[in-house]
Order: sequence, then C-alpha cells, then structure tokens
Amino acid sequence: MLETQIQGAIIGYLTYRKDITFQRTNNIPAHNKLPGGKIQMRSLPPGQKRGWPDITLCKEGKFIGLEVKTQKGRQTEAQKEVEKQIKAAGGEYYIVRSVEDVIEVIG
Repeated sequence: MLETQIQGAIIGYLTYRKDITFQRTNNIPAHNKLPGGKIQMRSLPPGQKRGWPDITLCKEGKFIGLEVKTQKGRQTEAQKEVEKQIKAAGGEYYIVRSVEDVIEVIG
C-alpha cells in the first residue's frame, strides 16, 4: 500500500472522531522542471517546516504528531529532528503505518 493510501484511510477514520481535531499537512516543496528533465526544488513557504508530521491532532489537550510511513518507510533526518523538538516541547510523536496503529495511539 502506498503512503498516500494509508494517509487517506487514516484521515477517513479521524474524520469520524468527534473527540479530536486534526490537520493533514503537505510540506513537500513545489518544484520547477528545468530543461533537460532536471528538477529544482523550491523553498518551503514561511511558516512551513521541513520534516513536520503528516498529520497533527489534538485530543484531550494533548498535541500529537503522526508521521505516516509504509511498512518499509523510514524517517528522514529532518523528521527525526522535528520529532525531538515536538517531544522536548511536551508533545507526542508517533510513526504510524495503518489505521490500527492510530487507534492504538489515540484510543
């Protein structure tokens, strides 16, 4: 299953939960196609942070970051750094690979 499919299933589940609020964040910078097929990545807009979790939510006053990965997916260095920052600020951060993982995390 692709990461976008897993995200879609998780978002579908979270949509029906009335005890949380959540946001899906797309923080992949846009790109320009250059001659010769090369791609130039643009900077993220102000206020967006590289490595931010795919889904953030608030439940019972807790901030929770969910980084969605496939079974073989691994965190980038930027994602590892953001995880440290969120935890240092008192938030929670989890790598999830299915709706079942999300249910385990948030109950």
